[in-house]
Amino acid sequence: MEMDDRLMVNWPVQPGRSVEQQKKGKTKTPEKKPDVSFKEVMNKELQEKTGVNFSKHAQNRIISRGIDLAEEDLELLGDGVDKAREKGARDTLIMVNSVAYVVSIENKTVITAIDGGSIRDNVFTNIDSAVFM
Repeated sequence: MEMDDRLMVNWPVQPGRSVEQQKKGKTKTPEKKPDVSFKEVMNKELQEKTGVNFSKHAQNRIISRGIDLAEEDLELLGDGVDKAREKGARDTLIMVNSVAYVVSIENKTVITAIDGGSIRDNVFTNIDSAVFM
């Protein structure tokens, strides 16, 4: 026996479902997008542009210090890493437009970033080279 759609008085309202789907009991389940943090997205984008990873500490420093990472700066940073690698450096201070990056050359990972205003009175330790871009 076929149900008449007009007699569905006591059926709960189910938005997004047609009458046919309600009769069959089928629902549309929205696709869940994986939870991705801002830092993961930022690191992925930065790595794609420079080939360099950014540690969580470096990401926190970039965000908290309001360091602007223009594409030109990222290209210069990548070039600086390549130059340091050619010379056999391991841990390098790379200066790009008044921002200092301490980079592990072996891992191609930025360990920390310091903006121009915070550079004064800082001592950089555990580096074996410096590159000025």
